[in-house]
Amino acid sequence: MRCRLSAGFVAAALALITVAPGARADDEIQVYNAEINAPGQWSLELHNNYVISGKKQPEFHGGMVPDGALNGTPELAYGVKDWWELGMYLPYAVTRDGDFRQGGFKLRTLFVSPHAAERHFFYGVNFELGYARPLFAENRWNIEMRPIIGIRYKPIEFIVNPIVDTSLGGDSRPIEFLPAARLAYLLSDEWAVGLENYSNFGRIDRVEGSLSEQTLFLVTDYSGEPIDVNFGVGRGYTSEANKWVVKLILGKDF
Repeated sequence: MRCRLSAGFVAAALALITVAPGARADDEIQVYNAEINAPGQWSLELHNNYVISGKKQPEFHGGMVPDGALNGTPELAYGVKDWWELGMYLPYAVTRDGDFRQGGFKLRTLFVSPHAAERHFFYGVNFELGYARPLFAENRWNIEMRPIIGIRYKPIEFIVNPIVDTSLGGDSRPIEFLPAARLAYLLSDEWAVGLENYSNFGRIDRVEGSLSEQTLFLVTDYSGEPIDVNFGVGRGYTSEANKWVVKLILGKDF
């Protein structure tokens, strides 16, 4: 039986998702929903995003130019418990000059409320340790914490990932705030459409909204056989963001 959301809740959700969107041209553009593999189950996801029109200068000296670059990663994950999943990434990029570059690796551990797909309220937190090559990040070692807070009253789903990350090397180790949010309409058990938003507000101790990177994605999801699909088209609406980005995630359990 479908439950109805109050008009006040929908208005609050829309307000938050408008304030905190945006995207980095990163290897993974995804809002975590606290759903994980069953114990003993493996999964493989292939993440790709392409910057159709973006910044013509790198974010830091020696970095990759976002415009015309393809970023991606395979993600291998394993369910340990019904509340715990482990994962590994091997990021890569194809530069606008057509050069393939391997980006290092990332390891993650994800803790969630069990059986999140069956809950009205769900939550979790993901911890990630990454080693990045010089083209991909200014510092070699980085860590990320991604909390997950979600509410689902079919056909509406709203999720927030208030992400923070920092580096483990270098003279300066600022903590950065990169929130992501998703508001979706569940058409069926297999299909959904919605908005996904990604932000980079920079240092958490001096957040400046006018200088943030903000991008809004229109997305569609399919969860079923033979593979899961998430496809989205993103439009940056601040001067610091890439203007047009497309993303595609393909996933398979085994």
